[in-house]
Amino acid sequence: MEYTVQRLANLAGISSRTLRYYDEIGILKPARINSSGYRIYGNKEVDRLQQILFYKELGMDLESIKDIVTSVSFDESSALIQHREKLLQKRNQIDLLIANVEKTIALKEGRIKMSDKEKFEGFKQKMISDNEERFGKEAREKYGDEQVDKSNKMLRNMTEEQYKELQQLSSNVIETLKLAYDTKNPGGELAQKAVELHRQWLSYFWDSYTKEAHANLAQMYVEDERFKEYYDKEQSGLAEFLRDAVSIYANII
Repeated sequence: MEYTVQRLANLAGISSRTLRYYDEIGILKPARINSSGYRIYGNKEVDRLQQILFYKELGMDLESIKDIVTSVSFDESSALIQHREKLLQKRNQIDLLIANVEKTIALKEGRIKMSDKEKFEGFKQKMISDNEERFGKEAREKYGDEQVDKSNKMLRNMTEEQYKELQQLSSNVIETLKLAYDTKNPGGELAQKAVELHRQWLSYFWDSYTKEAHANLAQMYVEDERFKEYYDKEQSGLAEFLRDAVSIYANII
C-alpha cells in the first residue's frame, strides 16, 4: 500500500511537517515523487518510520537514530527484538512505580504498613534501569558483570536517608563543578572540592575506591559522547574540566 505525506502522518499520529523534516535530513526518504510532485511512501518506508518512532520512544536523538537505521548493517528483526526488550524493561519500571504508589495509598488509608525502604524501591529501580539502558553495555565491558551487579545491589539496598543524600550529592557535584569551571583552574580549591564530592558520590556505587579508577572514569566521561553530553549540557567543556581536576586529585598530572 502507498501513502501520501498526509495519509502516513495521520496513520502514524505525527505531523506532515515532521515527515517532511525527516525527508530533509535524510532519515526517511519517500519511495518516489509522483507526477503531481507529492511524496509517496511504501511499505519499506512505513517500516522505517515505525523503527524511528520506536527509537524516539526510547529517548534517542534523531542524529543517533539516523546513524542506526541508515547503516548498511541495520537488521530490522534484531532491532525489533531489542525494542521489545527495552519496552519490557520500561513496563517493569512503570509496574513497579504503580505498585509503589498503590502501596503508599494503602499506607495513607491505614490498610497496610510500609517500610521506608519499600517507599523508594520504584525510584531506585528506575535509576538502575536507566543507567543500564544508557551505559550498561559499556560499563559491563569495562568493569565486568560482577562489579556492575554489585553496584546495582548497593543502590537497591540504600535506606531512605542514603537515597536522599545521593540525590543531594548529585546536585552538589554539578553546582560546585560549574562554579569551579569559572575559575579555569582544575587544581584550585573549588575544583578539588568538586572532585572530592564526586568521590563521595562514587562511594554509593563502588564498594572500593582507587584514584586510578576514578581518573579512568573521568577520562571515559570525555571519550564517551553520552557521558560528555551529560556534563557539557550544564556547561560546555565541563567534562574535560572534571577529567583534568580528577587527574590532579589522583596525582596523575
